[in-house]
Amino acid sequence: MRIPLTLLLISALPVLADPVIIGHQGLPPLDAKTLERIYTGKVVELNGMRLTPVNLPPRSTLRERFLQNYLGQDEGKYTGYWTVRRYIGKGTPPRELDNTAEVIQFISHTTGAIGYVDESDVSPDTPVLLRRSP
Repeated sequence: MRIPLTLLLISALPVLADPVIIGHQGLPPLDAKTLERIYTGKVVELNGMRLTPVNLPPRSTLRERFLQNYLGQDEGKYTGYWTVRRYIGKGTPPRELDNTAEVIQFISHTTGAIGYVDESDVSPDTPVLLRRSP
C-alpha cells in the first residue's frame, strides 16, 4: 500500500500544544472567561491581589496560539483593542517579555504575576492556573 507524500509530510509535523497558563504562588485556578478579562484589562485584581499579566513578543508562535486558543483573537485584533483602550485612558497592555524563561522567572519573583508557557516548560513546582482540555 502506498501512502501519499502529503500525508507523510503532515504526520511528520510537530503537534503544537496549547499554552499553559501559569501564575505566582497563591493565585487561584482560573476559568477561561476570567483569563480573557485579565488579558483585556477588565480584571486587574483577584482575591485582593493586584494582577500583573505578561505576554511574549508579537509574532511569537506561542503568543499567537495563546491569543487564538484562549482569547479568540489574532495579533491585529488584540493590538488594535489595546491601542484604543490606551487612547481612551483605560489601561495599558500586558508587559512583554522576550521568551518563556523570562516569563517563568518573572512570575516566580512577582506577586500576582500571570503568564503562559509551552507545556514542555512546566516544571513540577510551577503553579498551573489553567490548562485547556483536549
